[in-house]
Amino acid sequence: MSATTKKFSNLPQRIATGLLGAAGIIFGIVYSEWTYLLVFFIICILSLREFYKLSGLDGMIPQKTFGTICGLTIFFLSFFIERGSISYRYYFIFFPLLSCVYMIKLYKKFERKPFTNIAYTFLGIFYIAVPLALLNIAAFEEGSYRFEIIFGCLFILWATDTGAYFAGSLFGKRKLFERISPKKSWEGVIGGALLALTMTYGISYFFELLPFWKWLSICVIIIIGGVYGDLIESLLKRSIEIKDSGNSLPGHGGFLDRFDGLFISAPFIVAFLEIF
Repeated sequence: MSATTKKFSNLPQRIATGLLGAAGIIFGIVYSEWTYLLVFFIICILSLREFYKLSGLDGMIPQKTFGTICGLTIFFLSFFIERGSISYRYYFIFFPLLSCVYMIKLYKKFERKPFTNIAYTFLGIFYIAVPLALLNIAAFEEGSYRFEIIFGCLFILWATDTGAYFAGSLFGKRKLFERISPKKSWEGVIGGALLALTMTYGISYFFELLPFWKWLSICVIIIIGGVYGDLIESLLKRSIEIKDSGNSLPGHGGFLDRFDGLFISAPFIVAFLEIF
């Protein structure tokens, strides 16, 4: 088997999983705000589960169940507050809930590093749940649910990943960050950026909810966030000495592998939209 053939050995599986997953997500965000909520609830809970499982492989003992409850709480609070169903004052529920993490640890016996485990509990919440909760702000940017911004962000992110995968596999020679991720290359980054820019032009043509310069700015954020998200997740996997975060998505690894760029990009996208 040639080197090129080996690189694309899982391509049919990767394409099938990608198309099925993308179709489900697109249907969810376009059909209604409730199916959008369901789609990102599933992504949130499975990503949190995956993260806490990986932490366990590294010898940590995070509060998996309570951490997941906290993460889902901020996600649902954000949705219903941004939707206008409840007052923004309900955000304050989140802070005493987080404080319970410390109290629960007092009743756990035989833990050598309880505060390290507490830190990993918080990390799962802020790495995964908070960015997904912030996406709700973008979804209700116009005062009511509009799928266009979320739709556009996901398609730009997928274009970045797809372009990087093919350009990196075919032309990748110059290492991007060899110490953290030996397979990532500058050629992959450039290929991902070019396809993302092309996708952004098409999205701005069909979705006039945002002017072109804002779509372009979001594209730049996603390109940079996608690169750093991938590297950060590679750093996590490298510290645990595993290849993929999971096997939930055949050909793609786990949910953290698939949505790492979104977790890093979302806070910057929402900050940009709120400020500008």
